[in-house]
Amino acid sequence: MKQTRRKASKKRPASVAKKRRGSTSKRAKAGARSSRNGEALLLVGTMKGAFVLRSDKSRKKWKVEGPHFRGEAVYALLHDTRGGRERTFAATNSMHWGPTLRTSDDYGATWSEPGPQTVRFPEASGRALAQIWQITPGRNTEPDVLYCGVEPAALFESRDGGESWRPNEGLLNHEHQPKWQPGGGGLCLHTIVLDPENSRRMLVAMSTGGVYRSEDGGKSWRARNSGIRAQFLPEEHRYPEFGQCVHKVVHHPSRPGRLFLQNHWGLYRSDDWGDNWKDIANGVPSDFGFAMQMHPHDPDTVYIVPIEADVFRATPEAKLRVYRTKNAGASWESLTKGLPQKDAYENVLRDALAADSFDSAGIYFGTRSGKLFGSRDEGATWTEIADALPPIVCVKTGMVGAA
Repeated sequence: MKQTRRKASKKRPASVAKKRRGSTSKRAKAGARSSRNGEALLLVGTMKGAFVLRSDKSRKKWKVEGPHFRGEAVYALLHDTRGGRERTFAATNSMHWGPTLRTSDDYGATWSEPGPQTVRFPEASGRALAQIWQITPGRNTEPDVLYCGVEPAALFESRDGGESWRPNEGLLNHEHQPKWQPGGGGLCLHTIVLDPENSRRMLVAMSTGGVYRSEDGGKSWRARNSGIRAQFLPEEHRYPEFGQCVHKVVHHPSRPGRLFLQNHWGLYRSDDWGDNWKDIANGVPSDFGFAMQMHPHDPDTVYIVPIEADVFRATPEAKLRVYRTKNAGASWESLTKGLPQKDAYENVLRDALAADSFDSAGIYFGTRSGKLFGSRDEGATWTEIADALPPIVCVKTGMVGAA
Protein backbone atom coordinates (compact mmCIF):
# COMPACT_ATOMS: atom_id res chain seq x y z
CA MET A 1 0.00 0.00 0.00
CA LYS A 2 1.88 3.03 -1.26
CA GLN A 3 0.75 6.59 -0.79
CA THR A 4 0.72 9.68 -2.96
CA ARG A 5 -0.21 13.02 -1.46
CA ARG A 6 -2.56 15.61 -2.89
CA LYS A 7 -3.00 18.99 -1.28
CA ALA A 8 -6.32 19.87 0.29
CA SER A 9 -8.55 22.10 -1.79
CA LYS A 10 -8.42 25.76 -0.94
CA LYS A 11 -11.12 26.90 1.43
CA ARG A 12 -14.14 28.45 -0.25
CA PRO A 13 -16.49 30.99 1.29
CA ALA A 14 -19.59 29.44 2.85
CA SER A 15 -21.87 30.91 0.22
CA VAL A 16 -19.81 29.37 -2.58
CA ALA A 17 -19.67 25.97 -0.90
CA LYS A 18 -23.40 25.92 -0.24
CA LYS A 19 -24.21 27.12 -3.75
CA ARG A 20 -21.99 24.46 -5.28
CA ARG A 21 -23.67 21.66 -3.34
CA GLY A 22 -27.16 22.98 -3.94
CA SER A 23 -26.75 23.54 -7.69
CA THR A 24 -25.20 20.19 -8.58
CA SER A 25 -27.60 18.28 -10.82
CA LYS A 26 -28.73 14.77 -10.02
CA ARG A 27 -27.20 13.57 -13.28
CA ALA A 28 -23.79 15.06 -12.38
CA LYS A 29 -23.92 13.50 -8.94
CA ALA A 30 -24.85 10.12 -10.38
CA GLY A 31 -22.00 10.35 -12.89
CA ALA A 32 -19.47 11.18 -10.19
CA ARG A 33 -20.63 8.25 -8.10
CA SER A 34 -20.65 5.73 -10.92
CA SER A 35 -17.14 6.70 -12.05
CA ARG A 36 -15.81 5.99 -8.58
CA ASN A 37 -18.15 3.21 -7.55
CA GLY A 38 -16.40 0.88 -5.12
CA GLU A 39 -13.56 3.28 -4.37
CA ALA A 40 -12.33 2.82 -0.80
CA LEU A 41 -12.20 5.71 1.64
CA LEU A 42 -10.10 6.10 4.77
CA LEU A 43 -10.92 9.00 7.08
CA VAL A 44 -8.12 9.79 9.51
CA GLY A 45 -8.55 12.24 12.38
CA THR A 46 -5.44 13.68 14.00
CA MET A 47 -4.52 16.30 16.56
CA LYS A 48 -3.78 18.74 13.73
CA GLY A 49 -6.52 18.09 11.19
CA ALA A 50 -8.22 15.39 9.14
CA PHE A 51 -6.98 13.43 6.14
CA VAL A 52 -9.05 11.72 3.44
CA LEU A 53 -7.40 8.77 1.70
CA ARG A 54 -8.74 7.07 -1.43
CA SER A 55 -7.91 3.86 -3.24
CA ASP A 56 -9.45 1.56 -5.81
CA LYS A 57 -10.79 -1.85 -4.85
CA SER A 58 -7.31 -3.34 -4.72
CA ARG A 59 -6.37 -0.95 -1.85
CA LYS A 60 -2.71 -1.19 -2.89
CA LYS A 61 -2.08 2.53 -3.43
CA TRP A 62 -3.67 5.40 -1.56
CA LYS A 63 -4.03 9.07 -2.43
CA VAL A 64 -3.76 11.30 0.64
CA GLU A 65 -5.74 14.55 0.77
CA GLY A 66 -5.29 17.00 3.61
CA PRO A 67 -4.92 18.19 6.17
CA HIS A 68 -8.43 19.56 6.38
CA PHE A 69 -9.11 21.85 9.39
CA ARG A 70 -5.41 22.63 9.77
CA GLY A 71 -4.35 22.83 13.41
CA GLU A 72 -7.67 21.52 14.78
CA ALA A 73 -8.08 18.24 16.65
CA VAL A 74 -10.50 15.86 14.90
CA TYR A 75 -11.63 13.11 17.27
CA ALA A 76 -14.60 11.74 15.32
CA LEU A 77 -15.44 11.14 11.66
CA LEU A 78 -18.27 9.44 9.78
CA HIS A 79 -19.11 8.82 6.12
CA ASP A 80 -22.89 8.37 5.98
CA THR A 81 -24.46 6.78 2.90
CA ARG A 82 -27.99 6.22 4.20
CA GLY A 83 -30.97 7.76 2.48
CA GLY A 84 -29.22 8.08 -0.88
CA ARG A 85 -26.71 10.69 0.34
CA GLU A 86 -22.92 10.75 0.51
CA ARG A 87 -22.19 12.96 3.49
CA THR A 88 -19.05 13.09 5.59
CA PHE A 89 -19.15 14.39 9.17
CA ALA A 90 -16.11 15.68 11.05
CA ALA A 91 -16.00 16.66 14.73
CA THR A 92 -13.45 19.45 14.86
CA ASN A 93 -12.16 21.36 17.87
CA SER A 94 -10.93 24.86 17.15
CA MET A 95 -9.29 27.25 19.62
CA HIS A 96 -11.65 29.90 18.23
CA TRP A 97 -14.92 28.05 17.56
CA GLY A 98 -14.58 25.22 20.08
CA PRO A 99 -16.06 21.78 19.28
CA THR A 100 -18.06 21.91 16.06
CA LEU A 101 -19.59 19.45 13.59
CA ARG A 102 -18.60 20.08 9.97
CA THR A 103 -20.05 18.34 6.92
CA SER A 104 -19.02 17.68 3.33
CA ASP A 105 -21.13 16.35 0.45
CA ASP A 106 -18.17 16.01 -1.94
CA TYR A 107 -15.71 13.79 -0.06
CA GLY A 108 -13.90 16.70 1.56
CA ALA A 109 -13.46 18.99 -1.45
CA THR A 110 -15.57 21.58 0.42
CA TRP A 111 -16.81 21.72 4.01
CA SER A 112 -19.54 23.61 5.81
CA GLU A 113 -18.36 26.66 7.70
CA PRO A 114 -17.90 26.30 11.49
CA GLY A 115 -20.54 28.81 12.60
CA PRO A 116 -22.41 28.51 15.92
CA GLN A 117 -22.40 25.15 17.71
CA THR A 118 -25.38 22.94 16.92
CA VAL A 119 -24.37 20.31 19.49
CA ARG A 120 -24.66 22.19 22.76
CA PHE A 121 -25.92 21.68 26.29
CA PRO A 122 -29.02 23.47 27.53
CA GLU A 123 -28.03 26.58 29.42
CA ALA A 124 -29.84 25.34 32.52
CA SER A 125 -27.59 22.27 32.70
CA GLY A 126 -24.58 24.37 33.67
CA ARG A 127 -22.35 22.32 31.34
CA ALA A 128 -20.26 23.31 28.36
CA LEU A 129 -19.26 21.09 25.45
CA ALA A 130 -15.56 20.18 25.57
CA GLN A 131 -15.28 17.54 22.81
CA ILE A 132 -17.32 15.44 20.40
CA TRP A 133 -15.95 11.91 20.77
CA GLN A 134 -18.26 9.87 18.57
CA ILE A 135 -20.63 10.27 15.59
CA THR A 136 -22.85 7.22 15.05
CA PRO A 137 -25.46 6.73 12.31
CA GLY A 138 -28.93 5.66 13.33
CA ARG A 139 -30.55 2.51 12.03
CA ASN A 140 -30.97 2.05 8.29
CA THR A 141 -34.72 2.38 8.75
CA GLU A 142 -34.13 5.90 10.16
CA PRO A 143 -31.77 7.54 7.64
CA ASP A 144 -32.08 11.02 9.18
CA VAL A 145 -31.17 9.90 12.72
CA LEU A 146 -27.64 10.37 14.07
CA TYR A 147 -26.10 10.26 17.53
CA CYS A 148 -23.15 12.03 19.10
CA GLY A 149 -21.24 11.04 22.21
CA VAL A 150 -19.59 13.99 23.89
CA GLU A 151 -17.51 15.29 26.79
CA PRO A 152 -18.67 15.86 29.50
CA ALA A 153 -20.40 12.50 29.15
CA ALA A 154 -23.74 12.88 27.39
CA LEU A 155 -25.63 11.57 24.39
CA PHE A 156 -27.05 13.83 21.67
CA GLU A 157 -29.54 12.90 18.97
CA SER A 158 -30.41 14.44 15.61
CA ARG A 159 -33.54 13.51 13.66
CA ASP A 160 -32.96 15.80 10.67
CA GLY A 161 -29.67 14.54 9.25
CA GLY A 162 -27.48 16.51 11.62
CA GLU A 163 -29.03 19.96 11.14
CA SER A 164 -30.12 20.20 14.78
CA TRP A 165 -29.34 18.24 17.95
CA ARG A 166 -30.87 17.67 21.35
CA PRO A 167 -29.46 15.94 24.43
CA ASN A 168 -30.88 12.69 25.71
CA GLU A 169 -32.63 13.83 28.87
CA GLY A 170 -32.70 10.38 30.47
CA LEU A 171 -28.92 10.19 30.53
CA LEU A 172 -28.32 13.91 31.05
CA ASN A 173 -30.30 13.84 34.30
CA HIS A 174 -29.39 10.32 35.42
CA GLU A 175 -29.05 9.84 39.18
CA HIS A 176 -25.50 8.50 38.72
CA GLN A 177 -24.38 11.44 36.62
CA PRO A 178 -22.98 13.60 39.48
CA LYS A 179 -20.73 10.69 40.50
CA TRP A 180 -19.18 9.98 37.09
CA GLN A 181 -15.51 10.95 37.06
CA PRO A 182 -13.17 11.84 34.16
CA GLY A 183 -10.63 9.31 32.99
CA GLY A 184 -7.22 10.20 31.59
CA GLY A 185 -8.83 11.57 28.41
CA GLY A 186 -11.70 13.33 30.13
CA LEU A 187 -15.26 12.39 31.07
CA CYS A 188 -16.31 11.17 27.64
CA LEU A 189 -19.14 9.14 26.17
CA HIS A 190 -17.28 7.41 23.37
CA THR A 191 -19.34 4.34 22.36
CA ILE A 192 -22.90 4.08 21.04
CA VAL A 193 -24.32 0.65 20.15
CA LEU A 194 -27.78 0.25 18.60
CA ASP A 195 -29.83 -2.93 18.54
CA PRO A 196 -30.79 -3.49 14.87
CA GLU A 197 -33.66 -5.75 15.90
CA ASN A 198 -35.20 -3.69 18.71
CA SER A 199 -35.57 0.02 18.01
CA ARG A 200 -36.07 0.76 21.71
CA ARG A 201 -32.78 -0.79 22.85
CA MET A 202 -29.39 0.92 22.81
CA LEU A 203 -26.20 0.88 24.84
CA VAL A 204 -23.54 3.49 25.58
CA ALA A 205 -20.16 3.37 27.29
CA MET A 206 -18.15 6.09 28.93
CA SER A 207 -14.92 6.82 30.75
CA THR A 208 -15.35 6.87 33.62
CA GLY A 209 -18.88 5.67 34.23
CA GLY A 210 -19.14 2.28 32.55
CA VAL A 211 -21.81 0.69 30.38
CA TYR A 212 -25.46 1.83 30.42
CA ARG A 213 -28.39 0.34 28.50
CA SER A 214 -31.82 1.65 27.63
CA GLU A 215 -34.83 -0.53 26.81
CA ASP A 216 -37.30 2.29 26.19
CA GLY A 217 -35.77 4.38 23.43
CA GLY A 218 -33.49 6.36 25.73
CA LYS A 219 -36.06 7.51 28.28
CA SER A 220 -34.33 5.62 31.09
CA TRP A 221 -30.95 3.94 31.54
CA ARG A 222 -29.56 1.23 33.80
CA ALA A 223 -25.91 0.47 34.54
CA ARG A 224 -24.78 -2.85 33.02
CA ASN A 225 -21.33 -3.54 34.50
CA SER A 226 -21.70 -6.86 36.31
CA GLY A 227 -18.33 -8.65 36.09
CA ILE A 228 -16.30 -5.65 34.86
CA ARG A 229 -13.55 -4.66 37.26
CA ALA A 230 -12.35 -1.20 38.18
CA GLN A 231 -8.68 -1.97 38.73
CA PHE A 232 -7.94 1.50 40.06
CA LEU A 233 -10.28 1.08 43.06
CA PRO A 234 -9.40 -0.65 46.35
CA GLU A 235 -9.67 -4.43 46.05
CA GLU A 236 -12.87 -4.70 48.08
CA HIS A 237 -14.60 -2.19 45.74
CA ARG A 238 -13.34 -3.36 42.35
CA TYR A 239 -16.70 -4.50 40.98
CA PRO A 240 -19.02 -1.55 41.57
CA GLU A 241 -22.43 -0.99 39.99
CA PHE A 242 -20.93 1.83 37.91
CA GLY A 243 -17.72 3.83 37.67
CA GLN A 244 -15.68 1.48 35.48
CA CYS A 245 -13.38 3.00 32.88
CA VAL A 246 -14.66 1.20 29.80
CA HIS A 247 -12.60 1.98 26.69
CA LYS A 248 -14.64 0.42 23.86
CA VAL A 249 -17.60 -1.88 23.14
CA VAL A 250 -18.35 -3.56 19.78
CA HIS A 251 -20.86 -6.04 18.40
CA HIS A 252 -21.89 -7.61 15.10
CA PRO A 253 -25.36 -6.78 13.73
CA SER A 254 -26.00 -10.43 12.85
CA ARG A 255 -25.63 -11.31 16.54
CA PRO A 256 -26.38 -8.07 18.38
CA GLY A 257 -26.89 -9.52 21.86
CA ARG A 258 -23.24 -10.56 22.06
CA LEU A 259 -20.94 -7.70 22.98
CA PHE A 260 -17.16 -7.44 23.28
CA LEU A 261 -15.53 -4.92 25.62
CA GLN A 262 -12.03 -3.50 26.06
CA ASN A 263 -11.67 -2.13 29.56
CA HIS A 264 -9.10 -0.13 31.47
CA TRP A 265 -7.57 -3.51 32.42
CA GLY A 266 -9.78 -6.30 31.17
CA LEU A 267 -11.19 -7.97 28.04
CA TYR A 268 -14.80 -9.12 28.27
CA ARG A 269 -17.69 -10.68 26.39
CA SER A 270 -21.38 -10.54 27.15
CA ASP A 271 -23.95 -12.85 25.59
CA ASP A 272 -27.00 -11.11 27.06
CA TRP A 273 -26.76 -7.45 26.01
CA GLY A 274 -24.49 -6.57 28.92
CA ASP A 275 -26.39 -8.11 31.81
CA ASN A 276 -23.30 -10.19 32.59
CA TRP A 277 -19.68 -9.96 31.45
CA LYS A 278 -17.14 -12.79 31.15
CA ASP A 279 -13.34 -12.33 31.11
CA ILE A 280 -11.85 -13.42 27.74
CA ALA A 281 -8.23 -12.25 28.16
CA ASN A 282 -6.87 -15.63 27.08
CA GLY A 283 -3.29 -15.50 25.81
CA VAL A 284 -2.81 -11.76 25.31
CA PRO A 285 0.37 -10.02 26.55
CA SER A 286 -1.74 -7.42 28.38
CA ASP A 287 -5.47 -6.97 28.89
CA PHE A 288 -5.03 -3.20 28.98
CA GLY A 289 -5.77 -1.34 25.78
CA PHE A 290 -8.07 1.08 24.04
CA ALA A 291 -8.92 -0.03 20.49
CA MET A 292 -11.31 -2.83 19.54
CA GLN A 293 -12.84 -3.61 16.16
CA MET A 294 -15.44 -6.15 15.03
CA HIS A 295 -14.89 -8.07 11.81
CA PRO A 296 -17.48 -6.82 9.28
CA HIS A 297 -18.62 -10.31 8.21
CA ASP A 298 -17.78 -12.73 11.03
CA PRO A 299 -19.49 -12.31 14.44
CA ASP A 300 -16.79 -14.47 16.10
CA THR A 301 -13.82 -12.35 14.98
CA VAL A 302 -12.56 -9.30 16.88
CA TYR A 303 -9.33 -7.27 16.70
CA ILE A 304 -7.49 -5.46 19.52
CA VAL A 305 -4.11 -3.77 20.09
CA PRO A 306 -2.83 -4.56 23.60
CA ILE A 307 -0.99 -1.82 25.52
CA GLU A 308 1.49 -2.60 28.30
CA ALA A 309 -0.09 -0.64 31.18
CA ASP A 310 -1.91 2.52 32.18
CA VAL A 311 1.36 3.88 33.61
CA PHE A 312 3.30 2.95 30.42
CA ARG A 313 1.02 3.35 27.43
CA ALA A 314 3.05 1.60 24.76
CA THR A 315 2.93 -1.76 23.04
CA PRO A 316 4.28 -4.64 25.19
CA GLU A 317 7.94 -5.57 24.60
CA ALA A 318 8.15 -2.67 22.12
CA LYS A 319 6.49 -4.90 19.50
CA LEU A 320 3.60 -3.57 17.44
CA ARG A 321 1.10 -6.44 17.40
CA VAL A 322 -2.56 -6.64 16.50
CA TYR A 323 -4.35 -9.53 18.20
CA ARG A 324 -7.29 -11.36 16.71
CA THR A 325 -9.76 -13.86 18.07
CA LYS A 326 -11.70 -16.01 15.62
CA ASN A 327 -13.62 -17.90 18.30
CA ALA A 328 -15.31 -15.10 20.28
CA GLY A 329 -12.47 -14.74 22.77
CA ALA A 330 -11.65 -18.37 23.57
CA SER A 331 -8.14 -17.68 22.23
CA TRP A 332 -6.17 -14.85 20.60
CA GLU A 333 -3.42 -14.85 17.97
CA SER A 334 -0.88 -12.12 17.19
CA LEU A 335 -0.78 -10.62 13.69
CA THR A 336 2.67 -9.17 13.05
CA LYS A 337 3.75 -9.71 9.44
CA GLY A 338 4.80 -6.31 8.13
CA LEU A 339 4.64 -4.58 11.53
CA PRO A 340 7.77 -3.42 13.43
CA GLN A 341 8.81 -5.89 16.11
CA LYS A 342 11.68 -3.92 17.61
CA ASP A 343 11.77 -0.51 19.33
CA ALA A 344 8.10 0.07 18.48
CA TYR A 345 6.83 2.02 21.50
CA GLU A 346 3.45 2.74 19.96
CA ASN A 347 -0.02 3.50 21.26
CA VAL A 348 -3.33 3.04 19.42
CA LEU A 349 -6.35 4.91 20.80
CA ARG A 350 -9.93 3.71 21.10
CA ASP A 351 -11.21 4.95 17.71
CA ALA A 352 -8.00 4.47 15.74
CA LEU A 353 -8.73 0.86 14.63
CA ALA A 354 -11.22 0.25 11.81
CA ALA A 355 -12.38 -2.28 9.20
CA ASP A 356 -13.80 -1.82 5.72
CA SER A 357 -16.63 -3.88 4.19
CA PHE A 358 -14.88 -5.50 1.22
CA ASP A 359 -15.19 -9.27 0.86
CA SER A 360 -11.61 -9.65 2.04
CA ALA A 361 -11.90 -7.18 4.87
CA GLY A 362 -9.35 -4.42 5.17
CA ILE A 363 -8.15 -3.65 8.70
CA TYR A 364 -6.54 -0.28 9.46
CA PHE A 365 -5.06 1.46 12.49
CA GLY A 366 -3.18 4.63 13.33
CA THR A 367 -0.73 5.36 16.12
CA ARG A 368 -0.06 8.31 18.37
CA SER A 369 3.26 8.73 16.55
CA GLY A 370 1.44 9.39 13.26
CA LYS A 371 1.89 6.04 11.53
CA LEU A 372 -1.00 4.54 9.55
CA PHE A 373 -1.04 0.81 8.79
CA GLY A 374 -3.38 -1.28 6.66
CA SER A 375 -4.07 -4.90 5.82
CA ARG A 376 -5.92 -6.07 2.69
CA ASP A 377 -6.19 -9.66 3.94
CA GLU A 378 -7.96 -9.38 7.30
CA GLY A 379 -4.74 -8.87 9.26
CA ALA A 380 -2.55 -11.62 7.79
CA THR A 381 -0.09 -9.05 6.37
CA TRP A 382 0.38 -5.33 6.98
CA THR A 383 1.72 -2.36 5.03
CA GLU A 384 2.59 1.11 6.24
CA ILE A 385 0.35 3.58 4.39
CA ALA A 386 1.70 6.78 5.98
CA ASP A 387 4.55 7.32 8.42
CA ALA A 388 4.58 10.99 9.42
CA LEU A 389 1.05 12.22 10.06
CA PRO A 390 0.22 14.18 13.22
CA PRO A 391 -0.84 12.04 16.23
CA ILE A 392 -3.75 9.86 15.05
CA VAL A 393 -6.85 9.70 17.23
CA CYS A 394 -9.48 8.38 14.81
CA VAL A 395 -9.63 6.06 11.77
CA LYS A 396 -12.88 5.39 9.91
CA THR A 397 -13.72 3.69 6.62
CA GLY A 398 -16.19 4.27 3.83
CA MET A 399 -16.90 3.54 0.20
CA VAL A 400 -17.57 6.01 -2.59
CA GLY A 401 -20.87 5.43 -4.34
CA ALA A 402 -22.27 3.19 -1.63
CA ALA A 403 -25.44 5.26 -1.24
